[in-house]
Amino acid sequence: MTTTTAKRTVPGLAAMARQGEKIAMLTCYDASFASLLDRAGVDAMLIGDSLGMVIGGHASTLAVTLDDMVYHTRCVAAATRSAVVIADMSFGSYQASPEQAYANAARLMAAGAEMVKLEGGAWVARTVEFLVARGIPVCGHLGLQPQSVHRLGGYRAQGKTEASAQLLREDTHALAVAGVDLLVFEMVPAALAATLTTEIAVPTIGIGAGPGCSGQVLVLYDMLGIYPGKPARFVRNFMTGSDSIEGAVAAYIKAVRDGSFPGPEHCF
Repeated sequence: MTTTTAKRTVPGLAAMARQGEKIAMLTCYDASFASLLDRAGVDAMLIGDSLGMVIGGHASTLAVTLDDMVYHTRCVAAATRSAVVIADMSFGSYQASPEQAYANAARLMAAGAEMVKLEGGAWVARTVEFLVARGIPVCGHLGLQPQSVHRLGGYRAQGKTEASAQLLREDTHALAVAGVDLLVFEMVPAALAATLTTEIAVPTIGIGAGPGCSGQVLVLYDMLGIYPGKPARFVRNFMTGSDSIEGAVAAYIKAVRDGSFPGPEHCF
């Protein structure tokens, strides 16, 4: 296990990407795991609205409230000394207007977040500009957008057709121009994600988007093998071959850093 003492920063993540050093991110929802992940040397922790599924037992992320996100952000931030703390903006907390987004993002920042994450393409660019101009770093999220699961018709890979790949490219560039500091690609063909990563000066984080991204993220519970039913294609159980949770997290970080994860079997 690697012990990290230097404080990671939002500009520091960008510097890692420029230098070709992969960014290792995991979701986190409480202080105990935050302390463990921090000691292991994870670069960023995402308080994901995935907590609605892995902690709350819901079928989607849509039941998560902003109050839920504020509470879990406060828990994670209290135990984090090194990693960058990123908090999801819950469904309905930013879609109405930039002003609504700012008021709610400010609550997450006050709870300890150092960046907020929101889903959406070109339509959310004005909101991104509004937040960034007021000092709030923003992480975008493209490809599969879980808050739009009903419109998409399920948890399906995106960008597989020529038309959808072109839309993804347009959305990627719109968010980059708007000023996002980080961009998550979820369930996107590996070749497309790799190409888009080279086209923008923003670090990209893949989840089911191949090894060509600037870094990777997994749901913590997934990479520890704690999930009901069949795991998603892009998941790897890092408890296999590890004798402890700390060892599994260290193995994940190492695999992201050396490029052995994700492998071809995890890609679309």
